[in-house]
Amino acid sequence: MQRKRPEFPKRAVITAGMPYGNKELHFGHIGGVFIPADIYARFLRDRIGNENVIFVSGTDCYGSTIEASFETAQKEGFTGTIKDFVLKNHLKQKEVLEKYGISPNLFAASALGESGEIHTEVSQQVFNTLKQNGFLHVLKTKQFYDPEKKVFLNGRQVMGRCPIQGCKSEHAYADECSLGHQFNADELICPKSVLSGKTPEIREVDNWYFDLVAFKDAIEKHTDYLSELPNCRQGLISIMREFLKDPEIYVKKEFEEQVKALNLPKYKTVFEDGKVSYELIFSNLDDRAKACEILSKNGIRYRTGKTIVPFRLSGNAKWGIPIPDSEGLTFWVWPESLWAPISFTKTVLKNKGKPQDEYKKWWHSKDCGIYQFIGEDNIYFYGIAQTGIFFALRGKNDTYEQEDNVLQQTTLVANHHLLFGKKKASSSGDIKPPKAEELLNYYTKEQLRMHFINASLAEQSVGFDPKSVLHPEEVKNGVFDTVLYEGNLLTNVYNRIVRSCFYTVQKHFNGILPKGTVSEEIKKSVEETVLEYENLMYTFKFDKIFELLNIALRDTNKRWATLSRKADSENDLNLLSQLLIDSFHTVRVMATLLHPFAPDGCETVRKYLKLSDDIWSWDNIFKTIDELCEENHKFLELAPKTDFFLKHENQLK
Repeated sequence: MQRKRPEFPKRAVITAGMPYGNKELHFGHIGGVFIPADIYARFLRDRIGNENVIFVSGTDCYGSTIEASFETAQKEGFTGTIKDFVLKNHLKQKEVLEKYGISPNLFAASALGESGEIHTEVSQQVFNTLKQNGFLHVLKTKQFYDPEKKVFLNGRQVMGRCPIQGCKSEHAYADECSLGHQFNADELICPKSVLSGKTPEIREVDNWYFDLVAFKDAIEKHTDYLSELPNCRQGLISIMREFLKDPEIYVKKEFEEQVKALNLPKYKTVFEDGKVSYELIFSNLDDRAKACEILSKNGIRYRTGKTIVPFRLSGNAKWGIPIPDSEGLTFWVWPESLWAPISFTKTVLKNKGKPQDEYKKWWHSKDCGIYQFIGEDNIYFYGIAQTGIFFALRGKNDTYEQEDNVLQQTTLVANHHLLFGKKKASSSGDIKPPKAEELLNYYTKEQLRMHFINASLAEQSVGFDPKSVLHPEEVKNGVFDTVLYEGNLLTNVYNRIVRSCFYTVQKHFNGILPKGTVSEEIKKSVEETVLEYENLMYTFKFDKIFELLNIALRDTNKRWATLSRKADSENDLNLLSQLLIDSFHTVRVMATLLHPFAPDGCETVRKYLKLSDDIWSWDNIFKTIDELCEENHKFLELAPKTDFFLKHENQLK
């Protein structure tokens, strides 16, 4: 029975989560988001054509986090404006991405240059469309105010403990925690102003909110639809469904009789054995809010559960995109970052001289796949809030299907955390992770790309232990640095078979590929590897691709070692000729399969094979070398001790 091959879109947009413009990139940014996104973008360029892929990301320039970091930088001697501060960090981020071989069509900045201008226009268009469609409301909400500094506090200008039941985040801010949970300002536990260190006051302010609750049914149906897709990670579905629960309150069981005596809005209860709290489940947010108020007045402590709540669009931060016709209000950073990839796509197309509405061929077409690589912390924003906003921009809230000529929902590829030791890699944590650029002093970019891609982040958080950085003495004493394990597939295994093929064909056949056909055994084996690779790439199982190629290349080396010895001992030139034909076919196909992972080394292989860029096209994936070139094709001369995949200079000492 013939294997059914996955279908890829005619066009694709790939995005990678946007790093804040207040710092350099650490290894979590690179390994957890940018490398997977880049590998998928490079694969699709090979698979469906370079002209049919747009890969965008950029620096997230706005928000209170930037303001707070800018204030700290000023105290430490920085003399420029906040825009200068962001530009400095943006350029550094861009430089580091280039050093890792990350290849976006545009690494933009939401506040700078042409991309910033277009993003401002798009943000205000989104606001006006949502307002016109009836999904925006001004609500009075509570916000922290620092009376000592005489300023309202936003985002990370307030620190406390997350009030959401079961949350283990060590860092909660004004209205969200580091794990993406949303809550009201007055729910934050033990708040402290970052500016003064004092407990802030709570004051009422007016803000624009998107009616996300109105899209709960559509988001639920969309989640069910996603759960049936073969390329949707079930961890994503589980987290999305956590936010689709009815409004809940958790109260300790010891207060059950006191709660029963209160005149709370109608609710259902759920008791579970072994848990100290029980659930009060309400039919709507207003009822839960009234219940919270009554419980507070009666001194009964409680925690709220995850659910869909109105999504704030505005704030009063000075550094932000102005909200149309709303004096003193700017966009809260999270909403405008959701549509930033649209802004960046428009920028790419404008730079190509395309008309203004050309972006709709990408973002409004069922023929285009939109893939967003994110961290699991951001699933609420991309999986819940973005889904609702994108439905609302269509002008209706009664459908979840992918339709043509409307803004498309996206395919989310959410990774678990890359841990530093046993903790999440976060610049705001107590232990600072290595900067991404620092790692390049110890490893090559291809070694790191291979190492990070083999982390099983689709399934679990994975620790990162770069011994050459953290434990150099152990490495000097012979302890193996596990970061090098995946890179050895390139520098040792693949490098060995490529060199063996070239040196042997030069020695015995004057550098010309012998005449003949690839044996059926090898042809079938390589074809099976290609088909399995294709399926694994479709389902974003990058670590499984590593395992697949690892086995295939090691088997190729074993076969070479056995048959080349036999050919030499028996002086059998026919056996050697067939071995070269078979092995060069494997080398050629493996170069294409590894091209998204290790583009520089694979390009070197292509150069010595003296084949055109057509080698990368999947239109030619099953073709042999003799089908890609003329008869008596002569390879480029390979000098002694030439390596296709290099080790870091520190590893050669």
